[in-house]
Amino acid sequence: MNSVTHVVLTGGVGSRLWPLSRKSRPKQYIPLFEGKSLFQLCVLRNNLICNDLLIVGNESNRDLSVQNLKEIHQDNFNEIVEVTPRNTSAAIAFAAFSLGNEAVMLVTPSDQVVTGEKEYERSILEAISLAKENYLVTFGIKPSRPETGYGYIEFQDNDVVSFREKPDKKKAEDYVKSGRYLWNSGMFCFKADIFLEELKMYEPEIYNFSKNAFENILENKLNLEDSNLIPSKSVDYAVMERSKKIKVVSADFGWSDLGSFDSLWEYFDAHDDGPTRQNLVLGTNKHVEFLGVDNIVFVETDDAILILPRSMSQDVKNVYERLEREKPELLK
Repeated sequence: MNSVTHVVLTGGVGSRLWPLSRKSRPKQYIPLFEGKSLFQLCVLRNNLICNDLLIVGNESNRDLSVQNLKEIHQDNFNEIVEVTPRNTSAAIAFAAFSLGNEAVMLVTPSDQVVTGEKEYERSILEAISLAKENYLVTFGIKPSRPETGYGYIEFQDNDVVSFREKPDKKKAEDYVKSGRYLWNSGMFCFKADIFLEELKMYEPEIYNFSKNAFENILENKLNLEDSNLIPSKSVDYAVMERSKKIKVVSADFGWSDLGSFDSLWEYFDAHDDGPTRQNLVLGTNKHVEFLGVDNIVFVETDDAILILPRSMSQDVKNVYERLEREKPELLK
């Protein structure tokens, strides 16, 4: 029987959730969900399915991950520490090199929220079954709205017809109406050796430099010189959109990457018992009143206040990028 290892990718800053999300505490570590973080929820929901846990993350996130694991009494885990981010292809390759050839990897980002426990387990088990048949499996989420912030997968049963970039509003509406498209979740399942074979075929430089970096790892930590040689490319572009061994699981569970205040608002509306909110207040214990305005997001931290209409949630990333140039101290 193949062992199943849950590989958690902890990279990412969550720039569209600034000022809540910072470089010192990215969104996946913020305890917004009944005292738990997205990272903790990610680990807990896969413990009953997977035999082992492997954390792959940046050096800057290492202490946050360890502390989060300690808080949920997760003592058994392995880790691979990257000293510089080289994107998801390399991160997954490091995990694959560390596991046996027949090991099945369930690869998940650490910054997603999932609801529907039975549906989730059913989708994961379907993916594991396909992975054991030597397929590279991606998870597609049935869209609930014409979202422009996600990539899409065109599908037929378990077959991938095409991958589509983040669409404009009209294309997103057409995708959802057709019933032939799924949101690209960024979750994957495959055998370690099958992934490495495909990576070596399509991106030999990433494969070779990642292998060299992993072979020189010291106390679970990669070194900077080797890491800098690895081309930075997402696993979607490097492998998933090119391989002939791709399958997709059409998932029924509730899912969001909570990548914006709009998606966070939607989550709270779905899980609060009270009436649907007219405005959203985050990060402050102060009483906030709104007069004559609806659909406003108000966020306060010790050193910053952000106010925006809900419809502009995706544009917070532009604020983050401007502050990176003008006031980088506000991103720490």
